[in-house]
Amino acid sequence: MPIETRLPRRTLLRGLGAVLGLPPLEAMFNPNGTAYAFGPAKTIPKRFVFWFNGNGIPEKYWVPRETGPDFALPSCLQPLAPFRNDVHIITGLDSAAARLPGPGNSHYPSMSAVVSCKTYTGRGAGGPSIDQAIAQKIGGDTRFRSLQIGVCQESFGESIQRNLSWADRDRPLPPEMIPHRLFDRLFGIKDAASVARQKSVLDAVQSQTKSLQSRLGANDKSKLDDYLQSVRELETSIATLPPEYAQPVDRPAEAGDLRDYPRIAKLQSDLLVHALASQQTHVASYMLTKCQSLTRFPWLGHTAQRHHEYTHGEVESPRGMRILRDICRWHVDEFAYLLGKLKSVREGEGTLLDNTVVAFLHEHAEANAHKNNNLALILAGHAGGMKTGLHTRTTGTLGDLYLTLSEEVLGAQIKAFPTAERKLSEIV
Repeated sequence: MPIETRLPRRTLLRGLGAVLGLPPLEAMFNPNGTAYAFGPAKTIPKRFVFWFNGNGIPEKYWVPRETGPDFALPSCLQPLAPFRNDVHIITGLDSAAARLPGPGNSHYPSMSAVVSCKTYTGRGAGGPSIDQAIAQKIGGDTRFRSLQIGVCQESFGESIQRNLSWADRDRPLPPEMIPHRLFDRLFGIKDAASVARQKSVLDAVQSQTKSLQSRLGANDKSKLDDYLQSVRELETSIATLPPEYAQPVDRPAEAGDLRDYPRIAKLQSDLLVHALASQQTHVASYMLTKCQSLTRFPWLGHTAQRHHEYTHGEVESPRGMRILRDICRWHVDEFAYLLGKLKSVREGEGTLLDNTVVAFLHEHAEANAHKNNNLALILAGHAGGMKTGLHTRTTGTLGDLYLTLSEEVLGAQIKAFPTAERKLSEIV
């Protein structure tokens, strides 16, 4: 590649209403791959993903017995085996705001506390969620200040159950649950034929693509070809979904919205990675299931009850615990899929996962007991020198964790967050 060939880090391909962001190419970086060649912000940006699934966990199968680097992965965490050096298991934190007096069943105040560390108001979260506090500091230099993504529609519940991101007190930012709509939003689709999946978004930017390819070196041409192919494969996968998947579920079926959620989850993760890699956003929330989830699991062979019922019904029996183990292992499997996609994207001298923090939480610890203390969560990624390859049992609050991640890892100087009293040196 000629040395004079340099590209702005947010080069976009445009045409007929379509907008195609590009992956990190060598032409965007300095010769060492450590910073961008030019632009208003030369350093490689850090990204944050707030990842959630509802209810809680069976601690017996989820929490490692050993602390430090030599911990064994319990059954539920086995999907993380390829990424054990990319994750940090944190246990022992307290969701202090969840125990304050307030309306609703235990899930409602617990969810408000997890997202905002403030008391449930009766209508929604008591303040802005942590992803939005971070987005206010590091999200303004992107096309989307933040993205809200969901998977399992479930079609039930109050606003606090259905929303992970909150702009402020009682101001939800609903997740986009439908891959078709998320794709069109990210790629700027307006052409009727493209909206109807009769024409590819790549057709709309074909002339700009050819012009760009003529200016790239061999490595970047190969990267661009792979990227365009991945966009086309994603587009085709969405087009082959059953027609009813393009529409929201109006009312919950008694069967519990029996959709192919693993397929939807992977499509939504793929779209999220596209958005992060092309720097359309630096902050996102990803809601695999809702708070107090009522999802059924036909792909696991568990349809007699819904998730929340499994957490309470026969949970004390060996069979009930095995079912919960299977369910929570699926949650972690989808989380691991996202990590794999992030790690597959080269960015400068590292990967997209090297510049990202993903925080995986639930509204409770042990699901049956609705525990709000000794929470178990996963941090993943290497942004800001975050420690990984560990299980740490610590004390403190979720607010302490969020303040530490924001300021010490992501460089988002939010200055304070509810319930935060100290920063956790254990993670940085």
